[in-house]
Amino acid sequence: MLTEAGPEVFKWTWCLLPVIAAAIGWGTNHLAVRMLFHPREERRILGLRVQGVFPKRQQALAEKLGQLVARELFSMEDVRQHLKGDEFVAHVTATIEGKVDEFLQNNLLQMIPMASMFLGSDMVDKIKHSLVESLAKAVPELGDLFVSHLEKNMDVEAVVRDKVAAFSSDKLEEMLLGIMKREFRFIEGVGAVLGFVIGLAQLGILWLM
Repeated sequence: MLTEAGPEVFKWTWCLLPVIAAAIGWGTNHLAVRMLFHPREERRILGLRVQGVFPKRQQALAEKLGQLVARELFSMEDVRQHLKGDEFVAHVTATIEGKVDEFLQNNLLQMIPMASMFLGSDMVDKIKHSLVESLAKAVPELGDLFVSHLEKNMDVEAVVRDKVAAFSSDKLEEMLLGIMKREFRFIEGVGAVLGFVIGLAQLGILWLM
């Protein structure tokens, strides 16, 4: 029995074994998380080529993110539908109305001072409403033209891929830690908890021996 070695030895073993195991579990997982990002450049350690997972796979990560964004998260069809939506059309119409009103009230009279003699307020309102109505009807068509231009001239997948691939190692680490910091801390915590439990199990086995 372990108690035969003396109560003090058993006491210290009982106190330290789970704690040491927890520290080892935390340290192992912490090292694993660190090795996701470091070393940033390939190095030889004990004859093995070692490089952080994300720096080594940055190009592949960039390609996968580009495909994900272009195919699943963002599409030109979504943009097209948004530009045709009532909310967007109403917003653009209100903006057009304000600009037309400003033009008729200020710029037109400056360019043609004599216009004030022939255009009363009712006539100005009619002209404004006619212009606004005509321009508002063109908003969906202009939206289609805009999206068609983007489809031909903008490769979303390539934009995302090139942006991510161009990140420095510091920027990539900062971005991923900003997104997954809690998850990484959780992994480290799980390592500590599992280590502590394993330490208790080892202590129980020693107790039974």
